[in-house]
Amino acid sequence: MFKNQTPRQLSLYISLLSASAIAFLCLLLKALSILTISWQELGILFLSTAIIGFVVNFYLIRYYIFRRIKLIYKIIHRKKLPTDFKAGRIEMSKNILDQVEEEVDAWAEQNSKEMEELERLAGYRRRFIGDVSHELKTPIFNVQGFIHTLLDGALHDPEVNEKYLKRAAKNIERLQTIVEDLETINKLESGQMILEMQEFDVHELTDEVFADLEMRAQERNIRLMYKDGAAQHFRVRADKESIRQVLINLVHNSIKYGLEGGATKISFYDGESFVLVEVSDNGLGISDEHLNHVFDRFYRVDKSRSREAGGTGLGLSIVKHIIEAHKQTVNVRSAAGQGSTFGFTLEKA
Repeated sequence: MFKNQTPRQLSLYISLLSASAIAFLCLLLKALSILTISWQELGILFLSTAIIGFVVNFYLIRYYIFRRIKLIYKIIHRKKLPTDFKAGRIEMSKNILDQVEEEVDAWAEQNSKEMEELERLAGYRRRFIGDVSHELKTPIFNVQGFIHTLLDGALHDPEVNEKYLKRAAKNIERLQTIVEDLETINKLESGQMILEMQEFDVHELTDEVFADLEMRAQERNIRLMYKDGAAQHFRVRADKESIRQVLINLVHNSIKYGLEGGATKISFYDGESFVLVEVSDNGLGISDEHLNHVFDRFYRVDKSRSREAGGTGLGLSIVKHIIEAHKQTVNVRSAAGQGSTFGFTLEKA
C-alpha cells in the first residue's frame, strides 16, 4: 500500500491512521463508560486530529527527506545543489525517493565506468612508460658503450674509431626518430597538429612515395607496383603531407617485413563518398593474437626483426592517428604465412 507513494500521500495516510486509532480508543472508552463523548464531538476530534497530524507529519517527513537527500546529493554530485534545494523547497507531490534512487543508481554506474576507465588508462600509462624506457634504453646504452670505448683509448686506433663513431651516430639518429615520432603522436592526440586540407590526386602521391622508397625496395629485391585495375586516378580531400607519411609508413613496413624477392601492391577502390586505399604484401603475415594490437605504440609482432630493420614501433600508431584525425577509418587484414593488407579511407574531393 505504501510502496511508491509521494511524501504528501504518505503524510495523509499516517494522519488518517493516527486519527482512526484515537477515534477507536475514544469509542472503546465510551463503551466501557469511562469517557462521555457525543458522536458530533467524536467527528470533530477525528477531523482535527487528522488535519493536525497531516500538517505535522508533512513537515516532519519533508524535513527528514530534505536532510537525507541533501546528504546523498552532496556525496554523488560534483556540482553545487540548486538554490531551491538549498532552501529546502522539495516538491512533495512527486515520488522523491524513487527519483533519488534512480540518480544514485545512475551515479554508481557512472562511477563504476569512470573507475574502469581510470584503471585502463593507468595500465596503459604504465605500459607506455615501460615501453618508452625500453626503447630509449637500447640506443642510449649503445652510444654510451661506444663513447666510453673511444675514451678508453680506441679513439686513437684508426681501425676502430671511425667504425664506433658511425655506430654511435646511427643510434643517435634512432633516438631522434623515436622522439620525433612521439612528438607527432602527441600533437595528433592533443589536437595541436592542424590539418591543411586540400584536393590532390592520391595515385600521383603514391607514385611519389614509390620513387622515394625505390632504393629501399631494391635492397630487398621487392617490386613496388599497382594491383590490376588500380590505374584509375582519384582526387581526394585531405592533408597531403600527412597522407604522404601514412603511405610511406605502410609501404616502408611492407618492404621491411615482406618476403625478399616479393612485391608490395597498392590498390584503390571507389566508394560512394570515399576512396579505399590498400597496401598489400606477401610477407609472413600477422597471427590473430597480434592483429588487435598492431596499431598500439611500440607494439612489435617480431621484436628482434623490428629492431634489426630500424623501426621505432610507432609507425602504425602514427598512421592510425593521422587517419582518425581525418575522421576516416584504418584497418588490417592478415593471416600467418599469407601476407598482410593495410587499408584506409579518404574523403573524395
